[in-house]
Amino acid sequence: MKKPDIQTQLEDRILVLDGAMGTMIQGYGLQEVDFRTEAFNGIKKSLRGNNDLLSITRPDVIREIHEAYLQVGADIIETNTFSGTTIAQEDYECESFVDQINLVSAQIARQAADKFTALDSSKPRYVAGSIGPANKTASISPDVNDPGFRSITFDQLKVAFKQQMKGLQEGGVDLFLIETVLDTLNAKAALMAAFELRDETGIELPVMLSGTITDASGRTLSGQTTEAFLISIAHFPLLSVGINCALGAKNMLPYVKELSRKSNFYISAHPNAGLPNEMGEYDKSPEMMQDQIREFLDQGLMNIIGGCCGTTPDHIRSIAELCAKYEPRKLNE
Repeated sequence: MKKPDIQTQLEDRILVLDGAMGTMIQGYGLQEVDFRTEAFNGIKKSLRGNNDLLSITRPDVIREIHEAYLQVGADIIETNTFSGTTIAQEDYECESFVDQINLVSAQIARQAADKFTALDSSKPRYVAGSIGPANKTASISPDVNDPGFRSITFDQLKVAFKQQMKGLQEGGVDLFLIETVLDTLNAKAALMAAFELRDETGIELPVMLSGTITDASGRTLSGQTTEAFLISIAHFPLLSVGINCALGAKNMLPYVKELSRKSNFYISAHPNAGLPNEMGEYDKSPEMMQDQIREFLDQGLMNIIGGCCGTTPDHIRSIAELCAKYEPRKLNE
């Protein structure tokens, strides 16, 4: 379906990203059987919790979640592929299903987005191929007794990310979202993969990049400050740079502000619904989160905003209603 380029939309308004996929899946109370078809009979490990497989085994659930976010005003929905690399799927012995996971996940999201674009062509909807950080890092040793050891190489990461992106591209995504960046070297492998794929196919898809500040130190897991993270990736032609996960909106604000001040990319944020409580649950209501995000908008920091862990369609509805009252941040000269 032909629709305006996403960059033209970003010049005119703040775009709303969807909310958490995992939080919504938890609400369905799915069991082991929901994560399996006959194709998985040879795998003896439990597959429950491997949410990416649901695009194959329970596409109805994933479609419902996408449509729930679109219904409340999301402009961009993310594919159900956060763990869609051979590296991450190795934990479940599902590496051979990676191509199918990414292709089918993109197709489900594409169909949902096109359905809502057709209902209101003045509000086009976009699909972002979700690319998580992988569960191995190129910068950090998993062995405290051997700081120089690495469980994976840069080239291995690049190959895995490129395979994932190829499936997402074939499934019809509008852009890539490399998110929850814990290790900037992993992110660079993903970025290299994206631009190599562009050169090979001639298809140029915009790339969003979103890092994660892991604690009150203001650093990523691999030890970079927000400014260092930005400098590390600023040479790539990105659509946007931002922060997601780990922090609620209130704690995330100073880091988003720094990116906005120092970057000439569009700025994104998708915070958690607060910090997890002692039960691992997220307490910020849609109204509370809306109040905190208002400060982002009052300061003119945002181009794309949504929700991460703990957020639901109710949170995204509140964010969308708020964003409609504000002008988007203008790019720095």
